[in-house]
Amino acid sequence: MFIQTEQTPNPATLKFLPGCPVMSSGTANFPDAASAAARSPLAERLFALPEVGGVFLGGDFITVTKSGGSDWLDLKPAVLTAIMDHFTSGQPVVTGEQRANDADAEDDEVVAAIKELLETRVRPAVAQDGGDIIFEDFEDGIVYLHMQGSCSGCPSSTATLKAGIENMLRHYIPEVLEVRAV
Repeated sequence: MFIQTEQTPNPATLKFLPGCPVMSSGTANFPDAASAAARSPLAERLFALPEVGGVFLGGDFITVTKSGGSDWLDLKPAVLTAIMDHFTSGQPVVTGEQRANDADAEDDEVVAAIKELLETRVRPAVAQDGGDIIFEDFEDGIVYLHMQGSCSGCPSSTATLKAGIENMLRHYIPEVLEVRAV
């Protein structure tokens, strides 16, 4: 198994591409070891490493966030080994049901339009950087988005939200006044 790595805009995260599907559908975010317990054998294996502070699973990638002052030169080989060991073990990546990233089918027209733009234009772009942006709510003209993976804590995430996503949503959907991260 050959696992490629890619830099992300967030210096604390690194994107790992194992060359095989990671999640069959949706994404899974594990901001700490407790959230991975009994839900993802792969994330549990990664959190067993010192200095792993977060794990995000996408369709064909794994984003690992380091904590503390560790250096990727020291941590990267251990992460690569853990990922390879997991995929050769035959264990599932996740167990049980995952929370769906798409909410109710009862959304009104504005919320449906927001979700459509996020799904078709925003999420594919941020997935290339090892992250995801999830719709949380729309209230009083404000769109609330949850940033995951490399997007969470990224120095350029505010610029992405304001200059990119907010401007696009305001252009296509006049009811949108502002975008905020939650």
